[in-house]
Amino acid sequence: MPLMKDVVIVGAGHGAGQVVSTLVQKKYHGRITLIGDEPWHPYQRPPLSKKYLAGDMSAERLYLKPKSFYNPAVIDVKLDTRVIAIDPIAHSVTTSGDDTVPYNKLVLATGSRPRLLDVSGIDLEGIHYLRNIDDVDKIREGMSAGSKITIVGAGYIGLEVAAVAVSLGLNVSVIEMQDRVMGRAVSPKLSDFYQQVHRDHGVNLVLGAGVNAFVGDGRVEGVVLSTGKTLPADIVVIGVGIVPNVELAEESGLETANGIVVDEHCRTSDSDIYAIGDCTFHPNALLGCNLRLESVHNALEQAKTAANNICGEDDAYSQIPWFWSDQYNLKLQIFGLSKGYDQIVVRGEPNQHSFAFLYLRGGVLISIDAVNRPRDFVQSRALIATGAKVAADKLADVNIQLKDLLL
Repeated sequence: MPLMKDVVIVGAGHGAGQVVSTLVQKKYHGRITLIGDEPWHPYQRPPLSKKYLAGDMSAERLYLKPKSFYNPAVIDVKLDTRVIAIDPIAHSVTTSGDDTVPYNKLVLATGSRPRLLDVSGIDLEGIHYLRNIDDVDKIREGMSAGSKITIVGAGYIGLEVAAVAVSLGLNVSVIEMQDRVMGRAVSPKLSDFYQQVHRDHGVNLVLGAGVNAFVGDGRVEGVVLSTGKTLPADIVVIGVGIVPNVELAEESGLETANGIVVDEHCRTSDSDIYAIGDCTFHPNALLGCNLRLESVHNALEQAKTAANNICGEDDAYSQIPWFWSDQYNLKLQIFGLSKGYDQIVVRGEPNQHSFAFLYLRGGVLISIDAVNRPRDFVQSRALIATGAKVAADKLADVNIQLKDLLL
């Protein structure tokens, strides 16, 4: 068996970086090994489709911690390295370099990968997915003013790329199979608002259409839609969802179901193995359900929970999910999950691009979508977390601060 202090983290993304930071903050005395298949130390991913894509942020500013933080006397960082096998009985992992690394506690922060399109012409030059720094660097090379960019998928990433492309002077089209944008994440009412915003900025939104093929001579020149129409394209960015990376866990005999199954302590079916972030299917006591979240907030909080438990604490994850998206001059902040709402209260003025939609179920506030309303977003959190029952007219009254409605 390895030394009782060995911790191995598989993955080097946002959550993995937070595990290391929390262990260091708590003065964990054991050896920490961080293994990532990218060439970069842990970095922020949200700016990739926003400021980094726009050229307003350098790669160095993406790093969660400077490289000097990873003291080699305490932290062994193995980059450009994949873990190809876990041996739970021997308490070790095997890497692509054929190294065997022992562990006492293992953290799987394997994240997710883009969902791939399987259509004719997908291998043409100029077609991209957006997941890491290298992806964005390649996309930026093709984003010259006046070029035609077609974005497949109108989720957060697709619409954020569209907003950046507009600011850089490209001709932008967005294709979405559903009949509205951000259909998996927001209500139809908010979708309508963002559809109008993007159209006002000149974006050609094509809703209710799929992609049948990409065409071109070596490089993409057009996108053939399920409607039979072909959109011209000099560059294509695909954002049609992600797939959790659970294969390593499955091959190791860990329980999986829409992700790696963990308990409230972020432990998997093996008590010496934890999992965090996009790849996990986890319980949420506040929401009363199990779910998988594609959220930086979730990854960071699960990372803290796992690290705290590794340090001997009895820490249970219990967080209300929140998300955000920056498009043009609009900051969307979401707290809670609006699924199952039966009433929407409008607070503020959508026409002035400063408003909040508050979602109720049986009179209980369950979620908020705040657009350029940071105060309402912050003040609503306690109301939602406590399951407050608040009169709709009071929620709508901008002369009443939401914090004053907390009993």
